[in-house]
Amino acid sequence: MPCAGGSRGRASSAGVVSGAGDDGGMAHRDQQGQRETVKAARRPEVRLPELTAWEGGVLEPDGDYDGVEFADLDFAGQEGIGARFMDCALRRCALDGAGLAKARILDSVLEGVRGVGTDLSGASLRDVELVEARLGGVQLHGAVLERVVFRGGKIDYLNLRKARLKDVVFDGCVLVEADFAGAALERVEFRGCALRGADLTGARMADVDLRGAVELDIARGVGALAGAVISPSQLFDLAPSLAAQLGLRVLS
Repeated sequence: MPCAGGSRGRASSAGVVSGAGDDGGMAHRDQQGQRETVKAARRPEVRLPELTAWEGGVLEPDGDYDGVEFADLDFAGQEGIGARFMDCALRRCALDGAGLAKARILDSVLEGVRGVGTDLSGASLRDVELVEARLGGVQLHGAVLERVVFRGGKIDYLNLRKARLKDVVFDGCVLVEADFAGAALERVEFRGCALRGADLTGARMADVDLRGAVELDIARGVGALAGAVISPSQLFDLAPSLAAQLGLRVLS
């Protein structure tokens, strides 16, 4: 497999925001006037080396791909279980039913990928940018995501059950019936993102910032929002679900 040298992607601090704390978090005041800080996610900064075009045909289980560009290819139904992608770019590739369980995707960019039923269960994604993806039923249960940005695009029925997300940003994307049940989320941000029909049952959250979500619809597990931050208007919208969670009746 051709390899290409070059600098590896590195995480950088999130952009400066109004009222940022010394640690890069977003500060505000609580009801007692005390200063509170929401720790901001550390975003990846992927700098790809000069890439070599893929000419290998099909993906292979436990394959090792370093500095490779996969462009306009159809990987539907192919098996790359346990494969390693380092400093790679996947652009406009079809991933319908692709088997990538336990794959490791590191310092890489996935741009314009599409597919239904892609299996990334147990995979590890670190320093990855996923841009304008169109995916349905992608399996990421039990996966580990660290310094990952989902930018634009739409993902239906995203399965993140029991996954671990740290320093992950959902930016300007649409998530329909995403399943976060049993997942652990730390420093996760939703910015300009539509979250529709999400399942948060049993999720654990720390410094999860939902204030930037343009839609926030929690179908199940609203009680798992402990550890998250929402805006006053979102609190108003979630009031019926929170009341139901508490068994609280509201009568006129």
